[in-house]
Amino acid sequence: MSRAMQCQSCLPWGRWMQLQQFLPGRGGTCTVYLCAAAVPGELGSGPHGDPGHGPGGHPSPAALGCVRYQGGSQKLPAQPSSSRHGLSHNVAYSDAIKKHQKNLSAWFSHQPNEERQFGPSFSLDAVHVDPVIRESSLEQILKPSPDLTIQNQLQQPSSQVISLQNLFDVDACGRQVKNVVLYGTVGTGKSTLIKKMVVDWCHGRLPRFELVIPFSCEDLSHSHTPISLRRLITKKYQHLRDVVPMLGASNLKVLFILNGLERLNLDFRLAGTELCCDPNEPVLPSAIVVNLLRKYLLPEASIIVTTRPSAVRRIPGKYVGRYAEICGFSDTNLQKLYFQMRLSKPGCSGEVNAGSSSGEQENLVEMLSRNLERHNQIAAACFLPSYCWLVCTTLHFLYFTRTVPPSQTLTGIYTSFLRLNFSGEVLDSTDPTNISMMKYVAKTVGKLAYEGVMSRKTCFSEDDLQQCFEVEMKTESELNLLEVFRSDVFRFFLTPCVQPGKEHTFVFTIPAMQEYLAALYVVLGEKKTLAQRVGKELSEVIGKVSEDIAVVLSIVSKVLPLRFLPVLFNLLKIFPRYFSRLSGKDRDAIANTMAEELFKEEDYYNDDVLDQINSSILGVEGPMPHPDEAPDDEVFELFPIFMGGILSRRNRAILEQLGCSIKNLAAFEIAKAMKKTVIRNSRKGLPPSELMDYLFFLHEFQNERFTAEAIRSLRTVNLSSVRMTPLKCTVLASVMGTTCHEVEELNLSSCNLDTSSLKILFPVLLRCKALHLQLNSLGPDACKEIRDLLLHDKCVVSSLRLANNPVGEQGAQYLAEGLAGNCSLTYLSLLHTTLGDRGTEVIAEHLAENQHLQELNLGYNSVTDVAALRVVEVAKRHATLDKVHLYFNDISEEGKRVLHSLRMDRDGVRALVFLTAGTDVSDYWSNILNVVQKNLPFWDHERVRQHLVLLLQDLESSRSQTANPWRKAKFLRVESEVKKMLGKLQQGTL
Repeated sequence: MSRAMQCQSCLPWGRWMQLQQFLPGRGGTCTVYLCAAAVPGELGSGPHGDPGHGPGGHPSPAALGCVRYQGGSQKLPAQPSSSRHGLSHNVAYSDAIKKHQKNLSAWFSHQPNEERQFGPSFSLDAVHVDPVIRESSLEQILKPSPDLTIQNQLQQPSSQVISLQNLFDVDACGRQVKNVVLYGTVGTGKSTLIKKMVVDWCHGRLPRFELVIPFSCEDLSHSHTPISLRRLITKKYQHLRDVVPMLGASNLKVLFILNGLERLNLDFRLAGTELCCDPNEPVLPSAIVVNLLRKYLLPEASIIVTTRPSAVRRIPGKYVGRYAEICGFSDTNLQKLYFQMRLSKPGCSGEVNAGSSSGEQENLVEMLSRNLERHNQIAAACFLPSYCWLVCTTLHFLYFTRTVPPSQTLTGIYTSFLRLNFSGEVLDSTDPTNISMMKYVAKTVGKLAYEGVMSRKTCFSEDDLQQCFEVEMKTESELNLLEVFRSDVFRFFLTPCVQPGKEHTFVFTIPAMQEYLAALYVVLGEKKTLAQRVGKELSEVIGKVSEDIAVVLSIVSKVLPLRFLPVLFNLLKIFPRYFSRLSGKDRDAIANTMAEELFKEEDYYNDDVLDQINSSILGVEGPMPHPDEAPDDEVFELFPIFMGGILSRRNRAILEQLGCSIKNLAAFEIAKAMKKTVIRNSRKGLPPSELMDYLFFLHEFQNERFTAEAIRSLRTVNLSSVRMTPLKCTVLASVMGTTCHEVEELNLSSCNLDTSSLKILFPVLLRCKALHLQLNSLGPDACKEIRDLLLHDKCVVSSLRLANNPVGEQGAQYLAEGLAGNCSLTYLSLLHTTLGDRGTEVIAEHLAENQHLQELNLGYNSVTDVAALRVVEVAKRHATLDKVHLYFNDISEEGKRVLHSLRMDRDGVRALVFLTAGTDVSDYWSNILNVVQKNLPFWDHERVRQHLVLLLQDLESSRSQTANPWRKAKFLRVESEVKKMLGKLQQGTL
């Protein structure tokens, strides 16, 4: 099978004509296609309706003058000369074809905005995998619509797989196929397949035909003025004016591609559409399409039609030579190939040095491949090429933050994903309501999703589906819409569950899509009681009637001055006003729902949502759970976050294009109500993972004023043990950047921070008084960033903890330089940072230049006598430094005696080396043991055991030297604590 066909959603049909730049193309053998797109203003429609044409039908500079065409063009087949068409006409014909190929190549290779985030290397030719195409028949298509059962939803294998290049081969009876109907449900890749077909022709890889002319079925559906076929072509492609006269007058091989036929209402009855064989005769565009398919107009031309399954039957079977169904990536090997090509492409991570991130890219591909093999549900989702695109986009968002715009959000990815696949299409063009496909999905599938979230379930039975889709069906129109939805859209959102024991249930294709649609259902205001719905309709009716009555009453009151007329008029206004107040209560309900779901206590100790998404895609390393094992409770923490994200201005604008309108006033009132609920609840102490979810919610909301008010109430930010990826660091920096207030404490201990993390967080770190950075991977390069932080004139850091980081001697040099020029730092912990004697001496050398430090922790750094005494000597002369921690170092007995003799009142500094102070217990013994207790899991156990034994011996020796019973009791208490630690070390229970 050819591996040149890209998935549908990576490069959707949309925005073919709305170009910002043209891509170079290569000439090839000429072919004629007549293409029709499924998205407004796209294929066949230029920026203002006509591709490549400005006002008045003249070629626009953007379409004809900005192309930079390079590469060797293949020579066109020689055309037979005639008295009518001489050499000059052949030259003009050849030039027109070449120009047409250039323009088509540029138009069809254009990437939408969502695709450009992957970098310039991701073009239609660069990343492409063929979907499976199976030959079908009219009998299979016209079978009665199956029930919503697991057996009927599974993909049924067809008798024959056929490639795109062989669609026009002779059929089983040896007849030449002229008309092909290519159909597939939403997301299977039919539009991308046609785009690739046109690009292949432009590059000479489709020699069967000789010219391509794209049209849009949607564009044709909006035209109600009679026009001839030749005029229609030249109106859209003026540079083909020398080629159009040859249509029907020569052996020119022509292929018409009609994409998105469901947009056109065709009538094949002679009473509805008259016969027309003259390409110069003006008729309605729908009549042109009907006569082309009848083979009455240009009978030698080949035609390929793309459509959704529900519209296939609009073309009588006698006019179709072959039916072909696009089945997506039904083989997991195709899915793996797509992910390999997509995620391993150079430049995907946005790194300047491509080799620096290749290991991470290969690791992602490997983990995703393993999850596809072991977790069949994600493989079932990636059966649709569009979901493969969504998986790659989400991974790109999670891992390659450097190339993602700062305003990019997870909600924005899902909203754009739906726009790429639905693009404002109506569900059924024959239905008078003209309801958009996305609006219908929000009302029906959204209801199912919301009820699932509220009842904490992800699997749905057939009864659940019927309750949401069929219970309110009352009219023929509603039943018809349901039939179209089941045929075209159902499998895009719901798929059979492959989990053992749940084969007869359905799940959402991607778990997060359930939460997105549930959020959309709530924010759109679809969650209403019967009384609310009736009240809204009645209010609208009375409101309109009252306007008309007001005019009548104003006239009557001038003739008959009756006092009751103004009273009657005011009574008519009461109900709409009362209902408007009730609608305000709806906004409060939405805000309350958001707050309740965002701060659920039972979700407090789950992983943060970004890690949950990562695990759902890449899986969790470890053994598979046993089928009989009780599953974990379902978690829906993305639901309130999506609610906030949908309310952002950018997402509301996209949803407006999809037919899901959220008014500015509604968004403002919901945000106003959220201040009473969300911000109030956030002031409670939140666990680190839940706080990260809250910060991510504020980032998704994209409301700077609201975020600033919410962040001002956060004086302490504890994200300890949260895996701070570049994305999470970006979210934290973005959200905290909405204000400039000082933060009392920022705890980022054990967060997997590195140098790049500190660079992202630099503006936030400047404003933090107490900064916890212990237990990370901060080496010398990171210490350089910390030096710059300490030397910054706006730095307010007073307490800095860097314990258990691989600082080393070089890192100590950078920290010492920062310490020398800093004016805010009063406490610095370098506990267990591998300083050694040299690193400690470097700190001591620069310490004299600092005038504000009060406490310095250099414990557990393999410091010997010389370096320890050097630090103490500097500390004696320091204006403010009065406490130096030196415990768990390699200090000799002689060094200990010298340090033991230090007195605060005499020397101005205290060295914390022991748990004793002469014949008494040190006042700081509990501080030392607490530090040891907290860090034992991260320290070398054997070395800690040796130090504890020495401390125990020192305690016993000091106890034997005192006769005071109270002091002996204190010694025994401390000794028991040390013995407990030793016991846990030996038993390995720490």
